[in-house]
Amino acid sequence: MTIHFSAVGLVVADLDRSFACYRVLGLDLPTEAPEAPHFEVTLPGGLRLMWDTVESVRSFDPEFEPSSGGGAALAFDCGSPEAVDETLAALVEAGCTSTKAPWDAFWGQRYASAIDPDGHGLDLFAALPG
Repeated sequence: MTIHFSAVGLVVADLDRSFACYRVLGLDLPTEAPEAPHFEVTLPGGLRLMWDTVESVRSFDPEFEPSSGGGAALAFDCGSPEAVDETLAALVEAGCTSTKAPWDAFWGQRYASAIDPDGHGLDLFAALPG
């Protein structure tokens, strides 16, 4: 048997609202969420990112309660320090909440953090010059 990491799943209250944030991060998502309560995309490299509505998860786990976030975060390389700042501003405009303003980290990256409307962490980074 061979096991390999294949997908990341997000449980969200509103697919449209979530898609607005993830489109800012370059994901090719429909402008209107599908009628189905599950949607997924395959990212370059084959990893899948999946969305399920709270109602969808409760259809097979009636006791399910969404977490308040604070666990794992999805990290996005923005390509340049300036793009970190621009991307964070665009995420806030799309409905995310900034949790750490852009800063120059001691490990050599411009870094910022946000949470999406459902509390999932988003880390933004880019290598600093030099």
